[in-house]
Amino acid sequence: MKERLEALRTEALAMLEQVQDVQQLNDLRVKYLGKKGALTEILRGMGSLSAEERPVIGQVANVVRDSIESRLQELQEAFIREETDRKLQAETIDVTLPGRPMARGSVHPLSKVTQELEDIFIGMGYQVAEGPEVEQDYYNFEALNLPKDHPARDMQDSFYITEDLLMRTQTSPVQVRTMELMNGKPVKVVCPGRVYRRDDDDATHSFMFHQIEGLVIDRNIRMSDLKGTLLQFVKEMFGSHMQIRLRPSFFPFTEPSVEVDVTCVQCKGNGCRMCKQTGWLEILGCGMVHPKVLEMGGYDPEEYSGFAFGMGIERIALLKYGIDDIRHFYTNDVRFLQQFDRM
Repeated sequence: MKERLEALRTEALAMLEQVQDVQQLNDLRVKYLGKKGALTEILRGMGSLSAEERPVIGQVANVVRDSIESRLQELQEAFIREETDRKLQAETIDVTLPGRPMARGSVHPLSKVTQELEDIFIGMGYQVAEGPEVEQDYYNFEALNLPKDHPARDMQDSFYITEDLLMRTQTSPVQVRTMELMNGKPVKVVCPGRVYRRDDDDATHSFMFHQIEGLVIDRNIRMSDLKGTLLQFVKEMFGSHMQIRLRPSFFPFTEPSVEVDVTCVQCKGNGCRMCKQTGWLEILGCGMVHPKVLEMGGYDPEEYSGFAFGMGIERIALLKYGIDDIRHFYTNDVRFLQQFDRM
């Protein structure tokens, strides 16, 4: 039996030297050391040995088992190292290669213009006020001197949720809320934000757009203060050469009311197709706050006066950047947005 064990070890070690992969290694492990393997088969004959021979043969069997297991372990570790090296080689990162450039986003032109508008008016002492986009009918219409039968209240112009709730059609409700909050104290705010109207989308209209409105209330506020404020704004936004022109108009919440034109940004006032040869472009509406609006906001119109103005932020952006279609702002075309990366 001793000779059979030595022969088994010699055979097993010789077979192990020919192993090419882990699968073959496992097969030989089962063949020689498994429950039904060659070593187990030999040891089943130990029952026929004498008491003196069993310890000797047992010791030899342990040596044979240990030598085969040792070589199996060595080969298995070698295969693991080879597999690890192969994977590392396949996944090698060449740190000397130039890095891939990261695509950098840009600020949306409407965000740029909104920030610039806020900065201009903050520089003139205004504060920025905000309010809800889902607004009460009272704040959107009634408190702004818009009677029940006014065309702007018609369902075809406004997105009503209930009889008393709608998507705000202007940022003027923020002015009303600010007046209530100030409780009769002087006000000087601008109110930027989204507004909603039932318009068909085209090159100059959208059902959702952005406005910024301004409100100043104090003692001895005059129309000349409004004109000076708007002239300063236009010069800072479009350039020092710009001028403004005031034309009489009508708005329910201001009296007197005017529409403001600016020097044509394309022809500098000389006349072109953009301004229809007039040299002027309409930019916003404004006026002195109507006494009824002051009174509903908690101010005595005999003691306080004020002015208000409002403009479309898209309109300002169109003029500032020479864009010909408002829909460019909302289509998320990267080619369009990339133009504003360094502006």
